[in-house]
Amino acid sequence: MPVVTLVYAALFYLATIILIGGLAYRIQRYARTPQPLKIPTTPAPTTRIGVVLRMLREVVFFASLFKANKWTWLFGWIFHFALLLVLLRHLRYFTEPVWGWVVWLQPWGVYAGYAMILGLLGLWARRFLVDRVRYISAPSDHLMLTLLVAIAGSGLAMKYVWHTDIVALKAFVLGLIYFDWQPLPADPLLLIHLLLVIGLVMIFPFSKLLHAPGMFFSPTRYQVDDPRERRHVARFAQAAGRLAE
Repeated sequence: MPVVTLVYAALFYLATIILIGGLAYRIQRYARTPQPLKIPTTPAPTTRIGVVLRMLREVVFFASLFKANKWTWLFGWIFHFALLLVLLRHLRYFTEPVWGWVVWLQPWGVYAGYAMILGLLGLWARRFLVDRVRYISAPSDHLMLTLLVAIAGSGLAMKYVWHTDIVALKAFVLGLIYFDWQPLPADPLLLIHLLLVIGLVMIFPFSKLLHAPGMFFSPTRYQVDDPRERRHVARFAQAAGRLAE
């Protein structure tokens, strides 16, 4: 077995462990953080069904971001929707036979690669052109954007410039899933692309990119606006009250 195959297989397994463990840890921290106050952002729904619909609008349409800044919403929505299509397109490497809707999605996934870069460049530009955003931008913010652009760019380059053996690549990926390792093509651009993806997966649970799960634990979004109908008492306050009794 080539050394490069062994190294990348080990890195993929390590990245998967870090991703799952990191997500579990962060979600546990989110879930255990107390919400001492009733602080839904108004106008807020007064029923649980209304909260579900509000969260749906946030997740799918970025409703609050649309109200805050139209340009940020536009580039952010383009990037996230394009990223979703790109990820779905890559399911062809993880399934055999390939599902019909994944086959149908293939050309749209390629176009989404361009849209992904467009959205990223728009979000990156605001960190230079908008004074208040530039002031709060940290080096890590630029690093994340550089990493994402490099991943999208290297993926498109493999499509149009430096082709790789996708049959052998799929065999490698399926081999990782079924613990039946197959040789990984040693094309330099492919190795760079995969290394960038591995790096992204490893840092994802510990970076600002982890805002998707956090949205579901934000009291300003998931709380029902019913302070007059129901008294809100945090769990730690309830426990303190029981101890006092």
